[in-house]
Order: sequence, then C-alpha cells, then structure tokens
Amino acid sequence: MQAAVYESYGSPDVVQIRDWPKPVPGADEILIKIHQTSVTSGDARMRSFDIPALFRIPGRFMLGWPRPKKPVLGYEYAGIVEAVGGNVTSFKPGDAVFGAHVGGAHAEYIAVPTTSAIVHKPESLSFDDAAALPFGANTALCFLRKAGVKPGQHVLIIGASGAVGSYAVQLARHMGAEVTAVCSGANRDFVHALGATDVIDYTTTDIRRLGHTFDVVFETVGSMNFREALPLIAPGGTFIAAVLAPADIWPMLFSPARKGRRIIGEEAKDSAANLRELGDLAASGAIRPVIDSRYALADIRAAHARVDSKRKRGVVIVNVS
Repeated sequence: MQAAVYESYGSPDVVQIRDWPKPVPGADEILIKIHQTSVTSGDARMRSFDIPALFRIPGRFMLGWPRPKKPVLGYEYAGIVEAVGGNVTSFKPGDAVFGAHVGGAHAEYIAVPTTSAIVHKPESLSFDDAAALPFGANTALCFLRKAGVKPGQHVLIIGASGAVGSYAVQLARHMGAEVTAVCSGANRDFVHALGATDVIDYTTTDIRRLGHTFDVVFETVGSMNFREALPLIAPGGTFIAAVLAPADIWPMLFSPARKGRRIIGEEAKDSAANLRELGDLAASGAIRPVIDSRYALADIRAAHARVDSKRKRGVVIVNVS
C-alpha cells in the first residue's frame, strides 16, 4: 500500500510517499480502507518536533530518538471496513466508519482496535465531513464539557477560525453560551456565520485590554498563557489551554496563583461516544464540518505546508482513496 512516511523531523519535505506494509488486523482489530484523512496541527507539530523547550527531552522519548517511532502520521480518518478480526462482532466488511487513532491514518489502510474511537458513519454525512470531526470537534467538545459551559455564559474563543476554534464556536453556541471570537479581520464574516455574537480582530485590538471578563476563555492556538489571560477571566471562571504552555504548569499546581480561577489543560480524550454524538450533530445540521482545503495523498507535503502557514480555516483534508 501507499503511505506518507517521515523518518526524520523537519519541514514538510521530510514526508515521502512510499510503499509500506499493509496492516493485518488482529483478533480484536478492524482493517479500514481509508477514503479521507487530514493533516492536523498535532501532525505538523510531531513532524517538525515543534515542542516547548521544557517538554523537549520527554518529547524525544515519547516521539522517538533519534528518529520518529511511528513514521506514519495521521489521527483522523473516514473509510470502509475491509476486514475484521475473529473476535469482532460490532463491525463488518462494507461498513462506512470514521474515527481517531494516534498515528497510521496517512496511508491507504489502517488497522485499529475495537476499543479505539471508531463509529459507524451517518449515511447522510460525506466521508470528507466525517473525517473532519474527530480531532477539532472532539477537542472542542471535551474541553467545553470540562469547563461546564451552560446557557447564558459568556465564552471567549481565541483562534476561532482554526480546526478546534471553528468547532468551539459552534458547540459553545449549541450549549447556549454567548460567544465572542478572536481571529483575523479576514475571517470575521466566516466566524460570525459559525455563530459568534461578537468577533474581535486580533491584528487591530489588544484583547488583553478589552476591559471586561468572560466565564470561559478558550485558548485554542497557544498564543496566550493563563497569566496573560487572567484579566479576561471572571472570578470563578475557567481558562482552557488546548496547547498547554510551560508557564501554565505553576498555576495548575499552586492554587493561590490561579486567583480563584480554574485551568483546564489536560489531554482531550477521544471516545466512540463523543464521535457518535458529533456525527449525529453534523448529520442533523446542528454543527457543520469546516473544511479549509483538500489535497491528494501524493500532495500531502502541500497539506503540511498549509497547516504550517497558520492561515487555514478549519480542517485540511487529504483524499486517500
């Protein structure tokens, strides 16, 4: 089979299309022929080893030294079940599915365990749209739930036009919150259409000096740490760090430094239950998958470069099949 492989860290040029062994499903695994996958910000960070200095040594052990442990990236996918292991009863060949698995989706086939986040695709949802849900939408859903977002609350979403931010705007509105979005002026109309009540152009306004506070501040892109965001967080409010900064570790560990606020910075766990809910929301039109651009697997380096540009709106899809 064909796969996008990276055997060293660096620019998008380190990614090469190669012949790669087709996986064989184990007794409790499902073999999926991938139709669509994506290049996420996580894929780009792993490829380039873009990790804060404090985390670089443990990061090397986790990702691989001196070269990547998992040379095929790819987290989210949508496709067709080709074969199942002997113990699998919940899926059968021919089922349309989508899901999340750490590594391996930038290829024509992937084998995943039944315990991973994999669900049947709603019939009305395209493969493109299904593949655009597991990373950004699941991350937004997990963090907003941990923050306990309720109707009537005021939520500030920083990086509102990205893969996580575009879903955070929609899901916060779905939960009944009033949403203020932060993005560039070029994305103002786009983010308004997603459901933001107010949009702030970070290129012309210093959001640290807005003069009012929010119940939840959701930092989706790592541009601001807790201390910098503190003037924006209402007493008893919550700061969500989708990209945890080293400066956030101290207030997470030392409660007086939080000044009566809360920080959420742990990993957003994927689950089949979350993906099933998100698939139903997308199929019903309650949220809409946001796709920035589409690339063929052969052009996946261009997809990585698009993510590196930090100018994408939503998800960068890669058509595999």
